[in-house]
Amino acid sequence: MDTVFDEDAVWDSNPVQPNAGLVSGSAYVVQPGDTLSQIGEATGVGLEALAAANALEAPYIIKPGQTLSIPQGRFHRVAAGETGIAIARAYGVPWSRIVEVNALTEPFILKIGQRLSIPGTGAAPADADSSRAQAFRLDIDDIVTGGEPASEQEGALVEVAPDTVAAPLPASMRVAEPSQFSGSFGWPATGAVRTRFGPAGEGQINHGIDIAVARRAPVTSASDGVVAFVGDGVTGYGSVILVRHGGGWISAYGRTAEATVTRGQTVKRGQVIGYAGTGSAPLIHFELRKNRLPVDPLTQLPPR
Repeated sequence: MDTVFDEDAVWDSNPVQPNAGLVSGSAYVVQPGDTLSQIGEATGVGLEALAAANALEAPYIIKPGQTLSIPQGRFHRVAAGETGIAIARAYGVPWSRIVEVNALTEPFILKIGQRLSIPGTGAAPADADSSRAQAFRLDIDDIVTGGEPASEQEGALVEVAPDTVAAPLPASMRVAEPSQFSGSFGWPATGAVRTRFGPAGEGQINHGIDIAVARRAPVTSASDGVVAFVGDGVTGYGSVILVRHGGGWISAYGRTAEATVTRGQTVKRGQVIGYAGTGSAPLIHFELRKNRLPVDPLTQLPPR
């Protein structure tokens, strides 16, 4: 069944309710029976920020009488189903800044109940957050690093059956990385390459290639994999489909008008995953990324 793209139905299925309050910097003296996790929750900063502020590492040993520094800032408590980019949009803050401030690392999976420091000064009013959210923009790396929902336990995965999935994977479930890469890529569409990888003028960089296609031309998966994202809102690319291929490889298909696949579905090389638009000169934007870094698709695709 064809899918009309709907940004909110994909990575923002569980709308984020901004709950970050301003925490004033202070000091806390550890009491008998205290744990770092309990103190982090009671003060509103969370375990991770409290540990970082006091240079503590797991297993976070603290002693009665020890003085802990409580960092100042705004801290959002992650709820079930929330994704990093949905949280970022709710506050109108780039997801990359949240990653940086919280020292998040691969695979960037949030945990339910985790508290994230929200960059900014002071306690921003709700209308200010809302205004910034309206201007929020995504890029493909944001989706790669912040598009999966928070899990109960770090590292928990949903294994995807090796056949067609009839319905979208629930927004609260993560997409599993394929166990291995099939080894090669094929062309995602038939047509001439109009824009190549690299500098595109006026300081812009094209992280992929643009292929001129016929109206309603089929778009096919470049290799075996699992659909990781289907949605709108990516700056400059419109509607996007992302497929994970294993081995750190991800392919992206931009400016697609319809999708014939859903998040969590397994696909084979050459399988139709969507269709181009019906404009006067439709283009399909195609990217390959290896461990998040853009790779020139023409170095990976067969000559033709």
